[in-house]
Amino acid sequence: MSSDDCDASPGLARPRRLSFRDRYLTLWIVLAIGIGILLGYAAPGFRTVVGLAMVPGTPVPLFIGLGLMLMMYPPLAKVRYEKLGSVFRDPKILGLSLLQNWLVGPLVMFAFAVIFLRGEPAFLIGLVLIGSARCIAMVLVWNDLAGGHSEYAAGLVAFNSLFQVAFYPVYILFFTGVLFPLVGISTGAITIAWPVVVESVLLYLGIPFLAGYAGRVLLRRWRGDIWYSERFLPAVAPLALWALLFTILVMFSYQGAAFIAAPLDVLLIAMPLVLYYVVMFVSSFEMGRRAGADYPRTAALSLTAASNNFELAIAVAVAVFGISSGVAFASVVGPLVEVPVLLGLVQLSRFWRGRWTQESHVGESAGV
Repeated sequence: MSSDDCDASPGLARPRRLSFRDRYLTLWIVLAIGIGILLGYAAPGFRTVVGLAMVPGTPVPLFIGLGLMLMMYPPLAKVRYEKLGSVFRDPKILGLSLLQNWLVGPLVMFAFAVIFLRGEPAFLIGLVLIGSARCIAMVLVWNDLAGGHSEYAAGLVAFNSLFQVAFYPVYILFFTGVLFPLVGISTGAITIAWPVVVESVLLYLGIPFLAGYAGRVLLRRWRGDIWYSERFLPAVAPLALWALLFTILVMFSYQGAAFIAAPLDVLLIAMPLVLYYVVMFVSSFEMGRRAGADYPRTAALSLTAASNNFELAIAVAVAVFGISSGVAFASVVGPLVEVPVLLGLVQLSRFWRGRWTQESHVGESAGV
């Protein structure tokens, strides 16, 4: 998922091509699901081996715990923390970004989840975990493909990374402890252990965050930015995908029977996700235009608002609720849906980019 080589100029960046690995991410996820289901039926001993050792104090197999941290490290090593200051150069667009990412986005996901999943509290919690986790990885790819402002996107990602470490548990507490009762939703037999939520965020986000930040600073100082961007990051990038696929494979070795018994649950979870991505992208794009932002910043704003950190959502769902829980099941539908939908929104952004350019040329010709 390398995107550190994108153009940092404030003008219209040249759109890139999606790598083979990222282009077929949905296919790899589907294959991991299928293999996991087959292993669950044909090799029940696989789950025994995976569960031989557990992360102390959590319902997470040790192999999965290590996989979750590996899944988070490459995106956090890629974040250009040194670009954080760039988001403060345009206070108006920064305000829109914060509004869309940390207020509107989580609430929109919550609203759609309540509409579609009121009777399925486990799935609803899974979508809340997704909606509250703002994107720090794939958004750089989407922004790169759409020709968005790379420096601005990098700054937003850096800000989101810092914000999530501090406030992700607070968001989960607010939604499940305050908003759920407010709209008459009971979590029923689902117990949310808040110390485990905090521990999970610190373990599966905090440790990779510190490793990513410290490694970026020290390795770039030691070997230089070119080596870090062109040699190190491409070398560790596949770890995220392999760890994600391994986690999904193990999850569905536990959940295969539930998946086969109720395949429509995937569609039920997917519907609010699709609506969420589309609504967030279109509304953010329109806000950017009305605020007078240029296309690159508008694209970065819109794609950041419409993307989510599904790796974090999966990690917390597995760590807090267990690998065979409905919450974990819902969280893994996130990347299954997000990848094809965001690819479509990238194409829409590029279409609007063409119209944006044409309108600018018409305005210039008319002397506007």
